[in-house]
Amino acid sequence: MGKAKANAGPLARRPDNSAFKQQRLPAWSPMLTAQTVLPFFYGMATVCVLLGVWLLVTVQNTHELKVDYTHAGSCDKCFEMRKDRANANQSCNCTVVFNIENTFKGDVFFYYGLINFHQNLRQYMDSRDDGQMIGRNKNLKNPSSYCEPFIKDKNGLPIAPCGAVANSMFNDSFTLVYHSAASSLVVPLFRKGITWYTDKNVKFRNPQLENKTLTLAQVFQGTGQPLYWQKPVYDLDPRDKNNNGFINEDLIVWMREAAFPNFKKLYGVLNRAIEPFTEGLPAGNYSVLISYNFPVEYFQGRKEVVLSTVSWFGGQNNFLPIAYLVTGCLILLLAVILTAVWWKFGKNGRNMEE
Repeated sequence: MGKAKANAGPLARRPDNSAFKQQRLPAWSPMLTAQTVLPFFYGMATVCVLLGVWLLVTVQNTHELKVDYTHAGSCDKCFEMRKDRANANQSCNCTVVFNIENTFKGDVFFYYGLINFHQNLRQYMDSRDDGQMIGRNKNLKNPSSYCEPFIKDKNGLPIAPCGAVANSMFNDSFTLVYHSAASSLVVPLFRKGITWYTDKNVKFRNPQLENKTLTLAQVFQGTGQPLYWQKPVYDLDPRDKNNNGFINEDLIVWMREAAFPNFKKLYGVLNRAIEPFTEGLPAGNYSVLISYNFPVEYFQGRKEVVLSTVSWFGGQNNFLPIAYLVTGCLILLLAVILTAVWWKFGKNGRNMEE
């Protein structure tokens, strides 16, 4: 026979007679009065408005210029050419001219932008093999099934890198030219160091084989390039052999999907070590020479180049300053209403009707 419970019967589940379980511990309940609530509301309104004004002034001190080149300037012929998929392997170059009215002082960032391109679709985002991109040899020629239908090329070779994300990689290239009174100068851009450190050094690595004498092309032997690429992954940057394969910085930037259908991605940063760009981009006439490869008419999209300076707060984005200003004004309005109610009825409710 087991030992009988100490508190058998109808009171067996009653909590112990202690201060904690019977809720006899001392407690503090704040008394919300006009003298405590109203100063808090006015203080919060002041903080939000001042912070909003500060951020708005900071944002307004940055410069941003967007140039839509979808079919602007001489790019109209390239736009029409890209409508036919049979011309995918043919090159097309065009030029767009624009003007910068005020000097872009400090560091200037060069972006390319896409409009109405949805990188945030779940099926699109899943269409990749992270094991392959991290350099695992077993995944190089045996990609994940998530990459379907971009898993093998027309010859039956495994695609590297596989998947819809890599297959749709943005492949326009740009050369920015400054036209001064004396001559035309190519604007120097840093094309390296544009990725996140963790992406470049952790998430994306080239396959490593025991034979260190193999070239990158030999490492990728037996694989095919994505269907709509003009170059294989091991030859994306012929000028820099250390910027090829899965560690190509343009590829890494593209593989980090955007959250919204209208987005921009970093292409380069102004090299300020060369005159006359030591202070930034001088005001004047510019042109951008474009190797026009990426088609956008299939999804009713547009393409643009973006030149922007940044502050400690980031680029030119008015959302957060306006949000603070609107929130501060709403809190101030609520504080005024509560003050009027308190003033009319009295803090003890003496003037309130029964």
